[in-house]
Amino acid sequence: MSRQLLACCLFALFLCHATAGAWAQSSKTKNEKTASAAAVDRAYLQSIWDGWAAADLDKQGQYYAQGPSHLFFDVAPLKYTSWDQYRAGVAPPPKDAKVTYTVNDDFQIHPAGNITWVAATLTMSGNTPDGQQQSLPLRWTAVFEQQNGHWVIVHEHVSAAAEPPQQQ
Repeated sequence: MSRQLLACCLFALFLCHATAGAWAQSSKTKNEKTASAAAVDRAYLQSIWDGWAAADLDKQGQYYAQGPSHLFFDVAPLKYTSWDQYRAGVAPPPKDAKVTYTVNDDFQIHPAGNITWVAATLTMSGNTPDGQQQSLPLRWTAVFEQQNGHWVIVHEHVSAAAEPPQQQ
């Protein structure tokens, strides 16, 4: 009888421990989802593009996952497979060039736990070498992952729309 009582007590203790662990994990997941929705917002997205406008690529790396096996699609070339490759491939604008990027009002933020994906159009504005003001609409999709308490881009796609056909 005492063995049965001991086995029942151990089983009850195991159940209490397992239930408490599952409850704690469930609470943590709910809190992380709440935090993820608040962490990636329009201000954060704009800060990424302000960083590109500042052309400080060392500082810009804080927004991107480090290491291999991360695809970043820019307007050209076809792809980069790491932040180091992306950084090396991006030509900084001339020193006297002033380029700005604006995240437009159509942005969408889709949080999903420790992943958040965003989609938006951007307006890139600046002056040509002869001083003429120009702007270019861009499309942007990015996947963020929470790593070490920070949201970093693990995949990005930036593209410009093809120009409409010339009317004859």
